Amino acid sequence: MPKTFKGSKVQGFNRIALGILFLTLELLNPWNLVPAAAQTPPFYQGKTLRIIVGSASGGGYDLWARLLALHIGKHIPGHPTVVVQNLPGAGGLVAGNFVYGLAKPDGLTIGAFNPALYFEQLVGKPESKFDWTKFSWIGSPEHNDALHYIRADSPYKSIEDLRNAREPAKCGSTGGGTTAHYFPRLLEDTLGVKTTQVTGYQGGSEIDIAVERNEVICWTPLIATYFGREPYKRWHKTGFVRVVVQTGDKRDPRLKEVPTLTELMQQYKTPDASRRLAKVVLTAANLGRPIAGPPHMPPELTKTLRDAYAKSMKDPDLLSEAAKRGWEVEPHTGAELEMLAKEVINQPKEVIERMKWVLGN
Repeated sequence: MPKTFKGSKVQGFNRIALGILFLTLELLNPWNLVPAAAQTPPFYQGKTLRIIVGSASGGGYDLWARLLALHIGKHIPGHPTVVVQNLPGAGGLVAGNFVYGLAKPDGLTIGAFNPALYFEQLVGKPESKFDWTKFSWIGSPEHNDALHYIRADSPYKSIEDLRNAREPAKCGSTGGGTTAHYFPRLLEDTLGVKTTQVTGYQGGSEIDIAVERNEVICWTPLIATYFGREPYKRWHKTGFVRVVVQTGDKRDPRLKEVPTLTELMQQYKTPDASRRLAKVVLTAANLGRPIAGPPHMPPELTKTLRDAYAKSMKDPDLLSEAAKRGWEVEPHTGAELEMLAKEVINQPKEVIERMKWVLGN
């Protein structure tokens, strides 16, 4: 007769056998399947990601945000719908305040606003309701410099003409914190060029129309904007406008005949204090077109968006479209923006006082 075993020994043997069986199946499972009940859908699945743009539609910040919106969703786990909403006003200050103080830090709202908004914080402007260092920085598509152009049919042909003008040229501006607002003031501080600023425009596209109507004759866009969209491409080709100065350490290859601000400051023997101010102010353009979320976003969502942004900047479809538009892609990472934000806010009192004048405070 076959031997029999007591119940406890049988149960112990069965448990050991079952354990070995399950371990073997797990090791042999080529798909590493997880039970359906244990699977968690990605956070962004079925959700909508909003990009708040701090300027009117049609401008450089808006166009870049819309290009990003077409591609970043496919690089975010869960593939959310991505929409762009324009919230213009006060040179991007309205959007900056909204993203910082009103948007929930839930990873579903990020902003594309003017990088020079930190000026408002530096000079203690009460309208600024943010701490530049605490935004959740995601990335920027480019490093930038700026240029200052004049309508070619105006009586001003060069910086020297502007310095000696009896009547200051009228330049368009969307408000504080934009290159169009602070750069003409910087030209006065560094080179003695006086300008009459006409404010109230909601975005660059409105200033374009004003220039064509001869309501204003000058503006200071980013170089990437100037060579990256209409009507500037047409204006440059037809000679409708004349660029009289550019920022940057060296001349842009497309503007070989246009002096840099550094060259002109050397020519006109600009004092050291004004040169230091110029360096601090022009850092804003180098930040490009930054994207940031509200403060206190969960670190895992910040990382998700940073990774997706970085992948978008390498996406062949995005790069192809940027090339068609004449846009150069030279991105900042979110970590780089975070570092630059902390550096630029840490300025001595004497620089801040001079900045107050540049900003018209």
